Amino acid sequence: MADRQVQILIGSDSDAPIMQKTVDVLKQLGVSCHMTVASAHRSPDRVRQLIESSQFQGVKVFIVGAGAAAHLAGVVAAHSILPVIGVPIDSSPLKGWDALLATVQMPPGVPVATVSVGNAGAINAGVLAAQILAIGDKQIASALKNYKISLATKVEHAAEKLEERS
Repeated sequence: MADRQVQILIGSDSDAPIMQKTVDVLKQLGVSCHMTVASAHRSPDRVRQLIESSQFQGVKVFIVGAGAAAHLAGVVAAHSILPVIGVPIDSSPLKGWDALLATVQMPPGVPVATVSVGNAGAINAGVLAAQILAIGDKQIASALKNYKISLATKVEHAAEKLEERS
């Protein structure tokens, strides 16, 4: 698949339902993306191949969702000069704390922008990727402005409903 702006990698297919929220927000904002499974531990050669092939597919940002040891985002960052956004997944008995710490504690020179654990993080990763791309894309910038307006409108509607009940 050529001309994808965002490559989404997940460490396990069990992460797909959470990371589908990333896909959904990117599509809503007009950002092309592709999601696939690649494990830092179980398929390191696949990870490397996906990173290398991304340059021929127009990828500008990686979003990586992984749980438990969550080394995938760091591996991607080690092999790429593109921005990497890590989404810690709460799939272990530690409820995502392990994934959060593994994703956020990167050594100097190998940054991973880390968002919150789970569903909110998956959505924020899509928004953050779009914000990065919007620097050079007026259509994405416009879509982001409309998205933010819709968030404010939802708050206004929620406030009105609450006030009507009291």
